[in-house]
Amino acid sequence: MTTDLRIKLFADGADLSEMKSMASKEFISGLTTNPTLMRKAGVTDYREFATEVLSCIKDKPISFEVFSEDVAEMKVQAIEIASWGSNVNVKIPVTNSRGESNFDLIRELTLEGIKINVTAVMSYPQIENSILALSDASESYISIFAGRIADTGRDPSVYVEHCLKSLKGSQSIQVIWASPRELLNIFQAEEVGCNIITATKEILNKLELYGKDLDEYSLETVQMFNRDAKESQYRIS
Repeated sequence: MTTDLRIKLFADGADLSEMKSMASKEFISGLTTNPTLMRKAGVTDYREFATEVLSCIKDKPISFEVFSEDVAEMKVQAIEIASWGSNVNVKIPVTNSRGESNFDLIRELTLEGIKINVTAVMSYPQIENSILALSDASESYISIFAGRIADTGRDPSVYVEHCLKSLKGSQSIQVIWASPRELLNIFQAEEVGCNIITATKEILNKLELYGKDLDEYSLETVQMFNRDAKESQYRIS
């Protein structure tokens, strides 16, 4: 089924064994990670983790994120991260945690030839400013956090479509549908023409359910309820 997809699939995570497993799959075109995923995976040494990842995965793009609050230090981190491999994109958040814009830095790094992944993009102004900052970019990404947009009751497809139209078919900047919540999001992202969707192993593993017979799936669900009730030895009277 994955061979029928036009959208590229990126695996999102920070567990080294899982990243290696995902990277080995032909249908996975790239990988992403972030400090939150790394912390959850127990990563304590950023450079050591990245070095180990890149020693195993050399032929697919990988995005690593800066974490400083200071613009000058953020630039130093970005240059250092970019030096780790030719397949590395540097994730720069649209703002720091104080809400201060990072677009000038993104523009500066882009002009220095660093491949950027602008991350945590959600609003229309952020989309437009990301495009302006990356106007001279090569092989860069704009990660629209569609899942978090959906969490607010908004349709993320509208924001992704807006970004794609504003890019006017740019070959150097690709749009990522980030933070998906369910398998359906892959098909929603493809329908609007998004270039890439990045998803966790849990969502990507659900690809095997694509097109599954619903009556069969219903029966399996009832059997699960029955099995769990028996194993729990529930009694009402």
